[in-house]
Amino acid sequence: MIINKRLQTAYLSQSLQDLPEEITTFNKIRFNPKSDRWSYRDSTQSVSINFKSLNAAESLALSIKKGLIWYAENKSSAYMLGIFSVVKTMLLTIEREKNEILFITASDLLNYRSTLSVEKTYYLGRLSTFLRKLDSLGLLGVSDDAITLLKQLRLKGCVKGEAVLTMDPIDGPYTDIEVQSIIDAVNTSYDLGKFSLENYVLVHLMLALGARPSQFASIKVSDFGISAAKDGATLYTLNIPRVKQRGYLSRSQFTQRVLIPHIGEKLAQHIFDLKIMFAEKLSDCSHAPLFPAKQSKQDEPAGFEFHKTAGNLGRTITKSLNTLEVFSERTGEQLHITPIRFRRTLGTRAAMEGHGELVIAELLDHTDTQNVGVYVQATPEIVGRIDRAMALHLAPLAQAFSGVIIKNESEARRKDDPTSRICEPRFEPSMKPMGNCGQYGFCGQLAPISCYTCRNFQPWLDGPHEAVLNHLISERERLMVTSDSRIASINDRTILAVAYVVKRCDEIKNGMSETVNG
Repeated sequence: MIINKRLQTAYLSQSLQDLPEEITTFNKIRFNPKSDRWSYRDSTQSVSINFKSLNAAESLALSIKKGLIWYAENKSSAYMLGIFSVVKTMLLTIEREKNEILFITASDLLNYRSTLSVEKTYYLGRLSTFLRKLDSLGLLGVSDDAITLLKQLRLKGCVKGEAVLTMDPIDGPYTDIEVQSIIDAVNTSYDLGKFSLENYVLVHLMLALGARPSQFASIKVSDFGISAAKDGATLYTLNIPRVKQRGYLSRSQFTQRVLIPHIGEKLAQHIFDLKIMFAEKLSDCSHAPLFPAKQSKQDEPAGFEFHKTAGNLGRTITKSLNTLEVFSERTGEQLHITPIRFRRTLGTRAAMEGHGELVIAELLDHTDTQNVGVYVQATPEIVGRIDRAMALHLAPLAQAFSGVIIKNESEARRKDDPTSRICEPRFEPSMKPMGNCGQYGFCGQLAPISCYTCRNFQPWLDGPHEAVLNHLISERERLMVTSDSRIASINDRTILAVAYVVKRCDEIKNGMSETVNG
């Protein structure tokens, strides 16, 4: 084994070398690196690194710390944390064989590589970058044979796009039906007063913009704009900070996005509430975060008072949607909610609409197109065929129907109100109602198609639901030929809702269910 000569001559003396009293991170945050634990807030990223957890010799731990100082000063905090995590994991594999880790050898690296699964082999690439950086900085702890090995190995990068290419139901893009399920659940819960305006706006912006949690966590009230378009219409815009661009600090570059009027109006209402909330907390309430933390913490850097961390904001979106119990038609289980799935959905839907790599890269805030080609490759078979048999099979899984089946009008919520009847001569020339509407007040939806996904709809047990299902499927097949898959699939979730009603009514009539809604 060839050991680095510097290690032989200066191994013990390195622990006596002084570290700087203070360093400045890439985002201009200052802290003392001498501590055994680095703990600070860098814009929207919380940093916590415990060097004692490495269980390495003092000289090796010091080398790792000095290497991470370079990353703190030149790279993002998230990147530095990722490097530390890989180093820590690698040292744990060595620890099983050595009581005190003095240096890292080629043998250690080969043993570590043998513990990695195929999906995680790229970890060795991250580790190689760091260890070679230690060597180039003249730091101790990595043997010459380890450096030689790293230079010879052909290391694979992170496998990109697999979840998109396979339309993975756990980590991949949401289907159109799943997206509509999320929207319907959020809208319904908000209308019932069970979903806050802030979370309502956040979910819709996630779906529309696909920005990263770190970007949403960086947005301030002042980034929202209202102006008049040339035709006199109100124009709503939102400046999105570009947080992952090399050479630029957080909130130094922005991309302006135009919002649809409905979301713009809701966002304006949310900002009005924020200005009242922060009137006495900040000298200028326009500097308030768009999605604030409940309270300000002492470690927040200047300009990020009351801002959530990216991690906290990501957990907010996950937790808030999990309470709605939105189900997937692909798995029959509750949707797996993560912020990255919203980004993947935006990219996939843009590709399905015919946009090229340059447009998709701009939408996802990428500086180049090297990571967006997967969206274009994944589109051909995303929107599959839905016939009657498949609709009946998927219907119970999707749980798209949220109303209540009734035997007849005598059980209707508005049984004494003839205007509550839902009729359509296209499906039943005799104008026999297919159900009743249980909502008091104006409804702007298009009956009867939209009724089947509405919680206020009360379909009759013997209503003409089969005719509705046949019409929707026939129309879908026609549009697949005369139009495109995006237009043809617009009513897919409604098809599943109608199919569920047809299936349940058949079960009740055939005595397969003791109760109408059991």
